[in-house]
Amino acid sequence: MSHTSNRSNEPPWFTIGTDRVRLLRNGAEAFPAMLAAIERAEQQILLEMYWVGDDSVGRAFRDALVAKARSGVQVRVIFDGLGSFAMPRSWWSALRKAGGEVAEFHAIWPFGTNFEWSRIERRNHRKILIIDNHTGFCGGLNMSRQWATREMGGEEWRDDALELIGPITQELQALFFATWRRMKHPLERPKSRSKLNKPSGKVWLLTSDARKRRNVHDEYVRRIQGAREMIDIANPYFVPTVAVRRALYHAVRRGVRVRVMVPIRGDFALVQFAVEALFDSLLQHGIEIYAHRGAMMHSKTAIIDSSFTTIGSYNLDERSRHNLEANIAIEDEAFARHVRASFEHDLSSSARIDLTWWRSRDFSRRACEWVAFALREFW
Repeated sequence: MSHTSNRSNEPPWFTIGTDRVRLLRNGAEAFPAMLAAIERAEQQILLEMYWVGDDSVGRAFRDALVAKARSGVQVRVIFDGLGSFAMPRSWWSALRKAGGEVAEFHAIWPFGTNFEWSRIERRNHRKILIIDNHTGFCGGLNMSRQWATREMGGEEWRDDALELIGPITQELQALFFATWRRMKHPLERPKSRSKLNKPSGKVWLLTSDARKRRNVHDEYVRRIQGAREMIDIANPYFVPTVAVRRALYHAVRRGVRVRVMVPIRGDFALVQFAVEALFDSLLQHGIEIYAHRGAMMHSKTAIIDSSFTTIGSYNLDERSRHNLEANIAIEDEAFARHVRASFEHDLSSSARIDLTWWRSRDFSRRACEWVAFALREFW
């Protein structure tokens, strides 16, 4: 591994095996990097995004895609019907007229071309962008103003994304193509094939596909079970499965320090109550819980021991096991130190939850937590 220095304010690049990787914090770093990569595109742009907002951020990306399509670059977009439900039906017209192709994943309106009642609950929650099969992005940021800076009229949600250069982009490209084909859009078969079952190197793709060996949930369980020193998890909708909770409890008993960071106030009250329903049990078992103050914390990041990091769209909840998700896994000590430093920075803006204080909350709040937790599979 080698660490590449940059100009003063640019996030540093890390060379890990045959790939180059850098952490992008928040929309302030991620959006300019993504727009710059789109501007450099010469052949192909692939975008798979859960939520594209009908706002200044969404329009900036749409206009950039339209410009590249007009210049002859192949542009293909998949957006989720629920995540982008507020988008007008004509929103992508300019891109289609410019020669771009747009597909809606599982429309929620009965008259939508991709509407299937049996699959309406399965959403495409991925946030990936691939440029010329050379540069890729994967993380938790949607293309909406919530992630933009205050100066740009945004809310500065706290989130993480990765910019990637190298063979890992072939895995992202193959993942996009597989979804595109399943949606029955005519497309040539990709030249590269997914390596999800047998990852090579120290940077690889994880998905929510239970049939794949490199499944995000199972990777979490394996890594937690093998942890020896420290587990740090930032996740906004932390309602983990029984398997993950048991693995965390066993880790604490082995002497592993486990720290979990969640928002102090989530964007969905029902989900926040479900998250808080587990606080008592987690705290009893020795897990440290930190509530991030300020703007909404939306990161889905984990650092385990000294070298493993994963960042992506996967929420540690039941819903993510059914949705389409994408995380990047990285095995590298220098990069893990860099991401952990970012985690520590966020902890400085967080309040640690005390078990005695937590148990003093009133009965009405407890009742809301019980109900929300019982409904966790129906969000």
